Formats: sequence, C-alpha cells, structure tokens
Amino acid sequence: MQYLTLALALAASSLAVPVNLVPRAPPNVPTTAAAKTALAGLTVAAQGSQTGYSRDLFPHWITQSGACNTREVVLQRDGTNVVQDSSCAATSGTWKSPYDGATWTAASDVDIDHMVPLSNAWKSGAASWTTARRQAFANDLTNPQLLAVTDNVNQAKSDSGPEDWKPPLTSYYCTYAKMWVKVKSVYALTITSAEKTALTSMLNTC
Repeated sequence: MQYLTLALALAASSLAVPVNLVPRAPPNVPTTAAAKTALAGLTVAAQGSQTGYSRDLFPHWITQSGACNTREVVLQRDGTNVVQDSSCAATSGTWKSPYDGATWTAASDVDIDHMVPLSNAWKSGAASWTTARRQAFANDLTNPQLLAVTDNVNQAKSDSGPEDWKPPLTSYYCTYAKMWVKVKSVYALTITSAEKTALTSMLNTC
C-alpha cells in the first residue's frame, strides 16, 4: 500500500503544471541603458505605405535543422520538458506566455509572435529589403524577435506597435520595450513619434 501511494504521488507530480513556471527569456535582450541608447539612435519617421504587403513576402517557419522549422525550434527553446516526435512537432511540454502569464500544456494553444510584426516592419523599412533579408527577419533566432505566447493574445496584438498595444502584464512592459527597440535597431527600422513616446514610457518602468 505504501508503494502504491508513492507511485500515485509520483504520477500526479509528473502531470501537474508548475504554477510558478518562469517564462524563458529570448536571446539578446539588451540592458535598460543599452535599450535607451538604441532608442535614441532610431530614426523617427511616419509609417510607410501598406501597399504591396503580404506575409508571403516574409517566408517564415523555414527549416532550421533536419525536420525542425523555426516554430518548433522556438517551442523547444521557450518551453519546459518539451517532447518532440520524429517530425519535430511538440507532442508535450509546458509553456508560460510572458505577455499574460498563462501556462499551457498543448502546443496548439501557443503562437510564435514576431516581436516587431511583419506588417509593421514593412511600413518601417522592410518594403525595400530583399526577400532573403525579410526571411532572415521573420525567422530570427539570434535576436529577441520570436516568442512563444498565448495564441489569442498574439491575435489581439496583430500588427500593432506599442503605441496601440501593450502586453496584458504591466510587469512585462520593460522587457517588451527593450526587445522591440533591439529588433528595430538591429534591422535599422524606423519608428513613429507615438511609438517612441510609448517605448520611452515603457522603458521608464524598468
């Protein structure tokens, strides 16, 4: 009976979702000081035209290694105890969305968000890029451009900039702004005056 109780306890513990799971941080999030310096160096300009934009012009979820595409690599990176099948699809794991703090155990509940949305990038400089550069941007695993987040929160964000949409968790404003600035700086994308005001305010919460 004692062994059965122990076995049941172990089984239950393996199924439990950790309530204090900490979201995995994406790579190359700058310090607050570095982000403020980078923000000051960004070109302020009105957004360009949406004319000609298509998500297809930013080839994404390309193959990264073997059968693994960018989405599966980020799910593995941002999750805990992620198990993948032979096609690299995540069959189990736990993901904590940094935007809203929600925890998920099904990969289908998780979207991979482009920190700087593809449409926003198009209107702030990417319209003139080569397809190869747009592909690199849409699959960037080196900079904090891709995050595993709650799907409907990502859909609520859509292609909005920080002047129009912020994460539900105000405690994430600082990190969000630092990542946004980093990506815009790396790719020499412009920002609007309203965007700069919002980012400055968010960085002031750090």
